[in-house]
Amino acid sequence: MIIEGLKSHGSGNDFLIIDELTTNLTFTEQEREKLAKALCDRGRLGADGILFVMKSEQADCRMRVFNADGSEASMCGNGLRCVARYANDALGLDKMIVETMKANLLVEKTKDIYKGIPTFKVEISPVSFNVKDLPLIIERETLQNEPLPELHSSLLFSALAVPNPHLITLVDSEILQSGLQADLSAKVNQPNELFPDGVNVSFVKELEPGSIYVRTYERGVGFTNACGTAMSASSLVTCSIGLNELEREISVYNNGGKVKCVVHFDEKKQTYSIDLIGNATYEFKISLEIDKNQPEQFVILEKQKFEEETSLYAKLQDEVQTYLQTAL
Repeated sequence: MIIEGLKSHGSGNDFLIIDELTTNLTFTEQEREKLAKALCDRGRLGADGILFVMKSEQADCRMRVFNADGSEASMCGNGLRCVARYANDALGLDKMIVETMKANLLVEKTKDIYKGIPTFKVEISPVSFNVKDLPLIIERETLQNEPLPELHSSLLFSALAVPNPHLITLVDSEILQSGLQADLSAKVNQPNELFPDGVNVSFVKELEPGSIYVRTYERGVGFTNACGTAMSASSLVTCSIGLNELEREISVYNNGGKVKCVVHFDEKKQTYSIDLIGNATYEFKISLEIDKNQPEQFVILEKQKFEEETSLYAKLQDEVQTYLQTAL
């Protein structure tokens, strides 16, 4: 069969978009898993995951996210921005509702985060601090800027689901530059007593008032240039401990670029939500010949690059890296 794909990235977190919204393509669950493993292999095509954009009975479209290891993610903030742009192009809507695994989320086209770069604002919710929603197996209901001695003797951790699970700690430059994050991430993403389903692990450093740096080890993927839900969750954590303020833009830097986040709290419902604002950049269109039974043997038939878009984003990345060299 022939599959038309679109390689896109949000903050350097890259995905292959497969359109089931305007085409007749359809896949079994096993086929989705196999496709993700085959197409995300960096030795061939390469991506952090596959975004299946689908028809929805309750929203403008539906997003399903499959990681490079074939597992399905409940949510992906950077991927949602890419889907928002794709659906905007396909449906002609600047504001839409996208169905995800746990919630129907508002997405909309917004002002450029950097001149000429397509930018989208997406809703990140629901948010839960209850450890059962990750799950995290401890004898407390929450873990908010508190020790987790089973992992480390002195770091303070926060655990939350947005709705995918995140473990977040604020660190200094010395710890950030050490190998500690890799060690802790490996521990909680293999069989362990704390996080039976694994967890995304973020180390966060304050750069200046209103600005933070976030580096994330993603469950099912490993270290990525950026993780949208991790940057959102990290922004919320910094607000909860008084480093940043609710309803104010936070500049969030990462190895793939930068985004902006705004944390909201609904007094009536006693719930949090986060706006994640950033790029949705197209890298290339691709035509693939694939045998569903042996997707690893796919053949690239045609590839069309979006050179102007990628070069423009590269300028943003250069500026970010220059800033981080001094700020970190």
